[in-house]
Amino acid sequence: MPKLSGTLKDRLRLDFVRSREGAYELYLAASLAPQSSALVRELSDLTRRSQRWAGNRASASSLRLAGSPELVVRRGRRGGLMARVLSSIYVGRVPRVVVELVLAAEARLRGIPVAQPMGAVVEWIAPCVYRSFYLTRKEEGQTLWEFARTPTPAPERARIFDCAGGAIETMYRCGLCHADLNLHNLFVTRGDGKSRVIILDLDKARLYEHPLEPSRRARNQARLLRSVRKLDPHGKVLGPEDLSRLGLRSA
Repeated sequence: MPKLSGTLKDRLRLDFVRSREGAYELYLAASLAPQSSALVRELSDLTRRSQRWAGNRASASSLRLAGSPELVVRRGRRGGLMARVLSSIYVGRVPRVVVELVLAAEARLRGIPVAQPMGAVVEWIAPCVYRSFYLTRKEEGQTLWEFARTPTPAPERARIFDCAGGAIETMYRCGLCHADLNLHNLFVTRGDGKSRVIILDLDKARLYEHPLEPSRRARNQARLLRSVRKLDPHGKVLGPEDLSRLGLRSA
C-alpha cells in the first residue's frame, strides 16, 4: 500500500476530523466527528460479538448512531494463508484503511461512483501494529452477483448491466485502478426510487492523475472476468450480452 501523496494528505485534512480515544485513532467526516466516543463503544461491542459480522470474510456490519445516517462498518480482515495467523492484524506506519479513506474521497470528487466514505478507525495494538475499521454511508441494494441471480425483466436487467459497465468506464477514465474488481464489489443501489451501480472496497485500489492506460484496464477486466468464471463457471447466470455490457468477452 503506497504512502499518502501530497494530494491525498490535503484531502484527508479537508474532509475528515482526526481525534484520539484511548488506543483508537479516528478520522471521521465532520458530521460524525462529535460522536467519536459513542462510535468507539459501538466498535468495541461489535468486535466482541462475532455473530454481528456478515458478508465476505465476515467483515461487514451495520451501525447506527443517534442523529447520524446508518453506516456500514467493514473491519480489516485478511484472506488466504495469512488469515490463519493474522486474521485482523496489520503492520505499518500508515494504516491501509486511512489511505483507502482519502482515496475514496478523492475518487468521489472526480465523479467516480463509489460508496460515500464516512471515516476510518485504527485501533493501535503496539507501535506499527493495528486493527482497522472503514465506515461508509449505508446504501440499500444488492451486489451485482445477487442482482444477476434475481429474476428481473430483460429491459431492467440490461439497464443495470449498462450502469455497471458505465461505472467501470468512469473509473478507468478518471484514473482509478481497482485491483480486486469483482461481482461482489459492484453494488446495485435502490435509493431515491432509482437504481444505479457503485463501486465498493477500494482497499487495493490506486488512483492516478490520468486515465488508465490499456494495460492496466486489461488487468482489471481480466480480474473481473476471473470473478465471473469462478462464480458462474458454466455461464448459467450471466449470458454473453451481460458480459458485453461489462466490457468483457464471452470467449
